[in-house]
Amino acid sequence: MIRVVFNQKGGVGKSSITCNLAAISAQQGLKTLVIDLDPQGNSSHYLTGESVQEMHDTLFDFFEQCLTISSQRKPVEQLIRQTPWENLYLLPAHGELESLEAKLESRYKIYKLKEMLQEQAGVYDQIFIDTPPALNFFSRSALIGAGRCLIPFDCDAFSRQALGQLLSNIDEMRMDHNPELQVEGIVVNQMQPQAKLPQQLVNELVDAGHPVLPVYLMSSVKMRESHQLSKPLIYHVPRHKLTGQFVDLFQLLSE
Repeated sequence: MIRVVFNQKGGVGKSSITCNLAAISAQQGLKTLVIDLDPQGNSSHYLTGESVQEMHDTLFDFFEQCLTISSQRKPVEQLIRQTPWENLYLLPAHGELESLEAKLESRYKIYKLKEMLQEQAGVYDQIFIDTPPALNFFSRSALIGAGRCLIPFDCDAFSRQALGQLLSNIDEMRMDHNPELQVEGIVVNQMQPQAKLPQQLVNELVDAGHPVLPVYLMSSVKMRESHQLSKPLIYHVPRHKLTGQFVDLFQLLSE
């Protein structure tokens, strides 16, 4: 299964959702790969504790090689690293990814990621792709290469306003480039069940017929702690309520 986590709005929890679902997948015995397409590298830092500016053998190398003809290419397997946790692997981002975007776009390398994903799908049981907060070359490459798309929603009025355009953009990618792409669902994130506005916004989405998944992820300081420790929740606080919600979400997606 190749799954992309995408939203054009920043700060909605893409990296948190990507890494915690991937960690649960790995913890349940599935060989799992996280691909970090965001030059900010939040997923890469979350799973390694390292700065993407200091990393070597990253997605930058993969995309740079797409622009050259050379017999000295590094195979993708050499760019993928084992994280500290069993069954969990990472193809990290790099801060200089953006410097390649114009060249990749002009030379129409938009299908290169899909080719690589199809190869890795034979190696990994689950592939999760984190994306930048923009509909740019890298996020479009991911939408072209993935079979499923999760949309984080952070119970914010601006997110609600932008959702229609976001879904239209995904539909356009499906029609033009990837007919197999399915919106797997909208993941309600940073939910505060006692607050009226978040519940109202979620109810509006459900009433409008949007595919809101029935597992809501609560807001918790434990998430910030896990970021600081570079330790996904299933390893940091396996019995916490938020961890249980992520497990429930993973099980729902696996049905």
